[in-house]
Amino acid sequence: MTIIEVENLHKRYGEHVAVDDVSFSVDKGEIFGILGPNGAGKTTSVECIEGLRQPDGGTVRVFGLDPARDRTALTQRLGAQLQESALQEKLKVAEAIDLYSSFYENPADGDELIELLGLASKRDTQYRKLSGGQKQRLSIALALVGNPEIAVLDELTTGLDPQARRDTWALIESVRDRGVSIVLVTHFMDEAERLCDRLALIDRGRVVAIDTPDGLVQQVGGEQKIRFRPSSRLDESVLAAVPGVSSVTWDGDYLVVAGAGDVVPLVVTALNNAQVAPIDMRVDQANLEDAFVALTGWQFDAADQQKDQG
Repeated sequence: MTIIEVENLHKRYGEHVAVDDVSFSVDKGEIFGILGPNGAGKTTSVECIEGLRQPDGGTVRVFGLDPARDRTALTQRLGAQLQESALQEKLKVAEAIDLYSSFYENPADGDELIELLGLASKRDTQYRKLSGGQKQRLSIALALVGNPEIAVLDELTTGLDPQARRDTWALIESVRDRGVSIVLVTHFMDEAERLCDRLALIDRGRVVAIDTPDGLVQQVGGEQKIRFRPSSRLDESVLAAVPGVSSVTWDGDYLVVAGAGDVVPLVVTALNNAQVAPIDMRVDQANLEDAFVALTGWQFDAADQQKDQG
């Protein structure tokens, strides 16, 4: 069942085109990811879904509703965790939950939500005294307090330490298991691979591809690279003849064999038959970042992965 339909969405700010003819749909019960580098148009796209921005062109429907025209009705069914948000510094966790609950006709059980998000020990703690991870958990709680059917989570784990990120991922999976469909905006490849059932890959305001994480990798070949030092002299043609091998190259003292399918066991068998042992062998599997680079020509760097803007 399709619950979000975006068709030919267009949005510009002056001369800058932020979203250029974007189309995708989201099905009930899935975690749908919108993945791309900073400035790709991810946040603008979801803000149009949330009714926070008016598109310049195209159509957006959520449960058949127009977010701009039917925003009041939609807010009862859609919860949002914004990329940047803050509460009054002295507001306590339980007070924030109670305040936001008052905005909805059928709010969730606030105490149960506080327990679910691991904030029970912080219910009487002021917002200013929460850690970064606790603030993120509270923002998720506020997105869920209206008992939404859809939760839009924008750059969910930016700024969190590795353990807090993994804890948050497990939390999101548990939220989905409770029946909430999720739209996840991210520029973290590992986050998208871990959480998303399907992904829209967005670059420069356009959708480059839509598929499962594995499907995107397969679109660009899904090759594996086997890197090792041969224990003795080896004729490269022995490995080049192995089914599935696409290339055999030298990198200093190391042989690098690229290929798809069952290439790893077949290469190992070929080496065994040639009485050559692979020393310091490493196998690198193609991943989502490889697919992104192949599909867009862009390379995410470490600095880009740490920025807060989408």
